[in-house]
Amino acid sequence: MQHTLSLYELNLLVRETIETTLSREYWVEAELSEAREVRSHCYMELIQKDYATNTPIAKASAKCWKNTWAYVRPHFERITGQQLHAGMKVLLKVYANFHEAYGFSWIVTDINPEYTMGDMARKRQEIIRQLQLEGVFNLQRELRLPMFLQRIAVISSAGAAGYGDFCHQLADNEYGLAFCPTLFAATMQGEEVETSIISALNLIYRRLDEFDVVVIIRGGGATSDLSGFDTLALAENVANFPLPIITGIGHERDESVLDMISHTRVKTPTAAATFLIHHLAEVLTRIEDAEQTILKVVERRMEMEQVRLSRLTDKIPILFSLASTHQSARLDRLYQHLSQLMEQSLIAANHRIERLALRLNPGAERKLLQERHRLDMLTQRTEVLDPMLLLKRGYSITIHNGRAVCNAQILKSGDQIETRLYQGTIKSIIK
Repeated sequence: MQHTLSLYELNLLVRETIETTLSREYWVEAELSEAREVRSHCYMELIQKDYATNTPIAKASAKCWKNTWAYVRPHFERITGQQLHAGMKVLLKVYANFHEAYGFSWIVTDINPEYTMGDMARKRQEIIRQLQLEGVFNLQRELRLPMFLQRIAVISSAGAAGYGDFCHQLADNEYGLAFCPTLFAATMQGEEVETSIISALNLIYRRLDEFDVVVIIRGGGATSDLSGFDTLALAENVANFPLPIITGIGHERDESVLDMISHTRVKTPTAAATFLIHHLAEVLTRIEDAEQTILKVVERRMEMEQVRLSRLTDKIPILFSLASTHQSARLDRLYQHLSQLMEQSLIAANHRIERLALRLNPGAERKLLQERHRLDMLTQRTEVLDPMLLLKRGYSITIHNGRAVCNAQILKSGDQIETRLYQGTIKSIIK
């Protein structure tokens, strides 16, 4: 009968084989597909992808026990400025471990931060090259800061100490300048940084006319996760934003892509507030200087005009005398010319009247003869039409209410009528 092994025996054999053949430590390059901390231990899932197709070609689990993780983690985060996270490329020092009950895993004894720094730098350079190819790398710097940077859209974590410091610095500035910051809350560390800040920018864009500048601030130390500020999508949104963007992300190790693409980069939130205060203070100084310049120019101009007025005042009597003499002579000439014109006009009018008078006498006599003859004719016609001639012949005229009666039907019983004869008048009443 063939010899069989129990699972435990088989696993024990595998363990002995691994411990014999893989007894030393190895440095291995890998990408993290997952990294989590449980009870002070760090559990990692490692992956390697095909360079051409980007598909996984190898996977493994790794663990860093808490006694090692206690000094590896601070060192790594201090150098890189980031926490371990999915998608990060790492160089791990590991040894093989196989447990009969839990299976195989790589045990991490060290992590090389310089390797990760190099990978981060390569990614950052790739993003920068892409932005330059798109022609947007310097778009923010081409924007001009408005003179009055007072309406400020702030992208920050609502409860962050850096945001509080920023607002306190603005409110208590030594110049007494007034600022109006509006918070657009966003996640400022971890994997949600990119989407959260882009969402805040979209909200600001909808209220674009209400703000002069955008400030992205984040406080905290170098151990915080800053990878979210080194993404192409966030950089493109910031580069193409129509308002100037000032960043104060709160780390001094090196610049993030967001710092490089923004209009102005400062180190901390308080530095961002100081920048805004100094900018507005410079504008105030320019205004005050302009005010003094205007006052001096006005004073000099008033002095010049006063001197000019004094000289003109001295010249006025002389000029008035010259003008009076000139105008008097001009009036005399005009009077003489007018007198001559009036005399000539009167002579011409008299001559015309004499000519009209000579032409008027014959014409008037002819007109009088014509009118006298016409009057005689009208007189004869009037005498013929005189009613008294008709009455003298025996006719009569009946009058009712002052008007001659031509139709008997208009009279009614009781009407009083008057009959006029050549000699006398008869009054009657109609029955």
